[in-house]
Amino acid sequence: MKKRDYIKELNAKDDNALTEELINAKKELFNLRFQHATNQLDNTSRIRDVRRNIARIQTVITAKEKAAQGA
Repeated sequence: MKKRDYIKELNAKDDNALTEELINAKKELFNLRFQHATNQLDNTSRIRDVRRNIARIQTVITAKEKAAQGA
């Protein structure tokens, strides 16, 4: 999925769905790190992608909180 499409998808979600997606992404990152430590991970670039997705999710959550405070 392209970055812009993913960000649009995140903006369309409500706060609960974003929080759930953040939790799932953090669990995935943990599992990827565990696989990497035990030399079972084939695609190490996936760790980078998941870290960036976590940052994107957190950015959208923060932007929505600031918009709610300003309104």
